[in-house]
Amino acid sequence: MALNLFSLEGRTALVTGGSRGIGKMIAAGFLAQGAKVYISSRKPGACDATAAELSEAGGECISLPQDVSTVEGCQALAKALGEREESLDILVNNAGAAWGAGFEEFPEHGWDKVMDLNLKSPFFLTQALHGALKAAASADRPAKVINIASIDGIRLSPMETYSYHASKSGLIYLTRRLAARLIADQICVNAIAPGAFASEMNRTARDHGDAVAKMIPARRIGRDEDMAAAAIYLASRAGDYVVGETIAVDGGVALATVGAAG
Repeated sequence: MALNLFSLEGRTALVTGGSRGIGKMIAAGFLAQGAKVYISSRKPGACDATAAELSEAGGECISLPQDVSTVEGCQALAKALGEREESLDILVNNAGAAWGAGFEEFPEHGWDKVMDLNLKSPFFLTQALHGALKAAASADRPAKVINIASIDGIRLSPMETYSYHASKSGLIYLTRRLAARLIADQICVNAIAPGAFASEMNRTARDHGDAVAKMIPARRIGRDEDMAAAAIYLASRAGDYVVGETIAVDGGVALATVGAAG
């Protein structure tokens, strides 16, 4: 048995949307386990600042700013990474967006923005980095792709976030389809479905954590280490035999909440 199932020593990772929130939590966790981590986000200043902050805390974190909401952006990020690395052990497709509006007035641009970034980009960035992932992969140490979905892709939220629900549900099924294809290349594809974590995207959890916690079976919102741990598990030797899975990290909201009596 491996001495340290969760070590990421000697591995290189790329985390999109890594300058804040869940992406930053994952990047910090990877660094703590010994990985070299590239983070990307569409705002260069924020990306550079987070990379400097995480590097100062320990490890090597490198900023690669890029908007990945288009296919061209995905290809540009893959090219930028390819100029620095010959291979990639771990890809985390985390960059995402949300849009809330009532059914009657939900706009097309709100639909397209969310679907493009949350669903289209993970596919095309994985496609663009396929060669780098294959170069890192082996039977003894498969490469990893981790898609960040949401519990809103598993169960309904009361929020009118139509494109977000659709995109995250689609990403869960896309994860399974990519897994079926890429395991032949010794690349394991899985997903994480976060629940309530304090972030810019989930301001309700950030600003009203105590109230949100009352609706969660575990009676608290997620902590940074909860998200980091799930990602480390999938990225490390511990998760080598997990393929096509989506892990809900939500304190029991999606899968351990009892519904109303019929």
